[in-house]
Amino acid sequence: MNWSFKNWRRRYALRHAALPDVAWRAAVSGLPVLHGLAEDELVRLRELTTLFLNEKQMVAAGGFPLDDDMRIKIAAQACLPILNLGLDYYAGWVSVIVYPGEFVPEHEFMDEAGVVHVVRDATLGESWERGPVVLSGADALRGGEHDGVNVVIHEFAHKLDMLNGAMNGFPPLHREMPTEQWAQVFSAAYADFCAQVEGGPETALDPYGAESPAEFFAVTSEAFFETPHLLQREYPGVYRQLAAFYRQDPASRYPKFQHLMPPR
Repeated sequence: MNWSFKNWRRRYALRHAALPDVAWRAAVSGLPVLHGLAEDELVRLRELTTLFLNEKQMVAAGGFPLDDDMRIKIAAQACLPILNLGLDYYAGWVSVIVYPGEFVPEHEFMDEAGVVHVVRDATLGESWERGPVVLSGADALRGGEHDGVNVVIHEFAHKLDMLNGAMNGFPPLHREMPTEQWAQVFSAAYADFCAQVEGGPETALDPYGAESPAEFFAVTSEAFFETPHLLQREYPGVYRQLAAFYRQDPASRYPKFQHLMPPR
C-alpha cells in the first residue's frame, strides 16, 4: 500500500470512525492498567485503538458474544504496548479470533524419526506468524487488573517478537539499543528465572515464562505493563531493556501499587 494513501486512509478513519466518547470512557474505566496514562497518552491510545479496529478483523468463535465494549477493551490492551511505536508494528496480519474461554488448537510436528505427531493442548491465547491472534474472551476481559497476568499483552508481545522472524524472545530492537546488551540481560534473567521455577513452588512472575525465551519475553512484557514495580525489583535490567524497547515507563505511572508487591 502506498505510504501516503495509508496515511490518508488512517486520517479518514480517525475523522469518520472515531470511537464514541461514552464507549471509550467505559472501556478505559474498566481497565485499571490504563488508569495511570496521562491525558495525551489516552488521546493517542484512543486513536490507535480506533485504527486497530478499522484495520483488523475481530471475530467471535465458539458462540462468544463479542460486543463493542469487548472489542474496544481488547483493542486498547493490544495497542498499549505500541503506544509509542505505532500501528505498523502490527503489520502483515489482520485477524483477532475470540473464543469464550480456553480453546484447544491442534498442531502437527514431525520428530527426528519422521513420525508425525498431533498435539492438542488447551490454551488461553495463541499467536501465529503472519496469521491471527487467538484469545480467550473471558481471560481478555479479566486483563488489565494489575495482577501481572494479561493474555492480550502476552499474545501481542509474541507478535512483536515475530517481526524479525522466529519467536525467540529477541524482537527487532531500535537502532540505539545494543543487541549484545539485550542478549546478556535477558539470558541471565531467563537462566535465573528457570532456576527459580525448578527450585520452588512459587515465583514472583508467571512460571510459564520458563517454557522458552519467547515465553519469558511475553511474560515479562505482561509484568512490565501490569506490575512494573515487581518486575523492576526482580529483574531491573530486564525492566530497563523493555522500557527502551516499548519506549514507556509504566512504573512512573503507578506509584500507588508499589506497596502491593508481594515480599521476596
